[in-house]
Amino acid sequence: MSYLVKHYMRKEVPTIEHRASVAQAAKTMSELGTGFLIVLKDARPAGIVTERDFVNKIIAREASPATMAVGEIMSSPIISVDPDEDLLKASELMQKNNIRRLPVIKNGIIYGVLTARDIALHCADYVNRSVRDIMRWATPFGL
Repeated sequence: MSYLVKHYMRKEVPTIEHRASVAQAAKTMSELGTGFLIVLKDARPAGIVTERDFVNKIIAREASPATMAVGEIMSSPIISVDPDEDLLKASELMQKNNIRRLPVIKNGIIYGVLTARDIALHCADYVNRSVRDIMRWATPFGL
């Protein structure tokens, strides 16, 4: 049995337009209680901005969040995963790219976001289902 990203992802996706100011992005993230926003350009996902981007690209450089656009600090190109991809492959992609949030995109449409926290919260379910599957196939005819 396959464990698909679409069964573990968050379907609520916080977004912001690429021309919005970094200050507006920070306000939006604070209001939504999230640590990231998907950045849209022409209604399509163009990048992602995270708390890490704020620290490394604004605060550390003493840049002005009021005058800088989110599109200038977003991480791009966006690393994403298909909703029908296996959860293990998605987690490997996150580890390989050292990211904690993985947008779920298919044909330019955002379906959700898979986060390291989502994987951690559902890890026990994933392991239990895997063990049941192995036991079912290892025990012929249910004996």
